[in-house]
Amino acid sequence: MSSEMRDLYQEVILDHYKHPRNFRRPKTTNREAQGSNPLCGDRISIYLEFENGKIKDIGFQGSGCAISTACASMMTEGLKGKTQSEVEMFFNQFHHLVTQGTKDLDMKALGKLAVFEGVREFPMRVKCASLAWHTLKAAMDDTHEPVSTEEEE
Repeated sequence: MSSEMRDLYQEVILDHYKHPRNFRRPKTTNREAQGSNPLCGDRISIYLEFENGKIKDIGFQGSGCAISTACASMMTEGLKGKTQSEVEMFFNQFHHLVTQGTKDLDMKALGKLAVFEGVREFPMRVKCASLAWHTLKAAMDDTHEPVSTEEEE
């Protein structure tokens, strides 16, 4: 990745950290989950209004590092209107991106989430980037169990 590209990615992440999108609890929710990353101190709640098989509305609240907050912001921005199977596809692609890299991925399909490509170089940050996604998965599955990054493999 060129230094210009890396700088652009850092700007996008900082913008979403300083001005997170969907940082709220939607008026109507029917699924939610809480997650934490004990080593970094990130804590997040994901709120969903899931209707007719799609995410009608989504929001998050909590506190965390720049990677965690930016990831939650960008994730919520990109998933409104998506079905559960589309969410699972994005979850799998994002997880592959931050743990294994870009090989065998459709980077265009990831859209703006591709900015997290460099996270893979920093293993401790992978948990920060994936916290919102694992918490979202728990909310979608309606499990009611808190998510902790320390339980990941």
